Amino acid sequence: MKIDLNQLNDSHFGISTPDPLRFAFNKKSSPHAGGMSEPVKSEDRAKVFQQITSNAVAKSHKRCLYIHIPFCRVRCTFCNFFQNAASRKLVDDYFEALLLEIKLKSQLEWTQSGLFHAVYIGGGTPTDLSPDQVERLGNAIHGSFPLSTDCEITLEGRTNRFTDEMFEKALAGGFNRFSFGVQSFNTQVRRSAKRLDDREVVLERVASLSATDEAPIIIDLLYGLPYQTLEVFEQDLSDFMATGAHGVDLYQLVVGGTAPMLNMVEKGRIPPPATTPDKASMYEFGVNFMRKHHIKQLSVNHWARDNRERSQYNSLAKTYAEVLPIGCGAGGNIGGYGLMHHRSLETYMTAIKNGDSTVAMMVKQGPNEFINAALKVGFDSGVVRRSELPAFKGSDTFDLLTPLFQVWQSRGLVELERDYLVLTLAGSFWVVTLAQSAIEAMNTLNKPNVMHSHKSQHSDNKSFAKVAR
Repeated sequence: MKIDLNQLNDSHFGISTPDPLRFAFNKKSSPHAGGMSEPVKSEDRAKVFQQITSNAVAKSHKRCLYIHIPFCRVRCTFCNFFQNAASRKLVDDYFEALLLEIKLKSQLEWTQSGLFHAVYIGGGTPTDLSPDQVERLGNAIHGSFPLSTDCEITLEGRTNRFTDEMFEKALAGGFNRFSFGVQSFNTQVRRSAKRLDDREVVLERVASLSATDEAPIIIDLLYGLPYQTLEVFEQDLSDFMATGAHGVDLYQLVVGGTAPMLNMVEKGRIPPPATTPDKASMYEFGVNFMRKHHIKQLSVNHWARDNRERSQYNSLAKTYAEVLPIGCGAGGNIGGYGLMHHRSLETYMTAIKNGDSTVAMMVKQGPNEFINAALKVGFDSGVVRRSELPAFKGSDTFDLLTPLFQVWQSRGLVELERDYLVLTLAGSFWVVTLAQSAIEAMNTLNKPNVMHSHKSQHSDNKSFAKVAR
């Protein structure tokens, strides 16, 4: 039994080209790969949730906690995930509801039976909480959940208004990793993206936080933004080095849905984002820049300056690790089911007040979910290992996929060794497309069923990004 290539096409294979980095595929269509899933009927969700959270699990089963803060003071022009404009009253009311959900979810038998190895506070903009709320949130997490001794607890946010007081309160609350969405240091690029603060202000803030050496400081950089030429991107990378930040993510800009940037470009207010070939050139430059400066690569898009940065949540949430979601719009997965909470703040608050379920969407994951997870983590690391792929109905999954791997090798996307599939630079740039293609290739071996293909969007609610990225 092997994959029948006749059931696949060029959208899975890529095209034969002398320049696969820039032209193997048309464009990146989704930030994350996903597998098959079957929707759970609305009337059954509460019962299923009760079933999957009333069972104890082995402590060896790793899990993560994701908490969503659905507020932003400003909507970035590239963002398709905006939920609520921040106001003090809204944030304060939501925070109290969040603490109540934390209390309730922490008392589940499933929760208390295992250890959490990574916690991520995402959004939205979690740093729109007050300093005291950040400290209270950290204390609530530590007081409510069984955490591993080396649990990574990340607070995401902006450097804008991230004061020394907030940093100190966060550390007092037990946060031990901070991730800031810088996107670009360049003032003109930042203005077009509606980011707050000029280059010098952001540079100084990241540098001062990093210099404390209290916890790893990580920054996200996008490539492909309007006005962001290759020269500007090179300066962004140099600025990262100058700040002393402990790690960096390089993410390709993918704009879709109702992101304001699309309308601004259409009206001629800003130039269009970079083309896919131009973004490929930026990625190539970024990889070479990191190699030149001997920055350790943790995944196809994440680098660490020292051993304190582990990027635990980002890697664990792509594996078999279960993710408990908490908060409006949070996404996760438990016991073979994917979960998404109410995205509407009003609906979520009403559910908390009335003691109702916060789950707005639930899907039963497909029969290949363990294989899909192993494929995704392998592709994300840059190497798919035969030994890490679960068997498919008694057959070696690596062998089953080898015909597809051989096509990719002929097209310069991978190097196929006996027990390893190693991504080339081109394969690393097209990693999501390759992972999705491998998942869809495995699906051809299943008997027809009622399940539907589900690609995890960068969260199509942003919280799914934290589950998938």
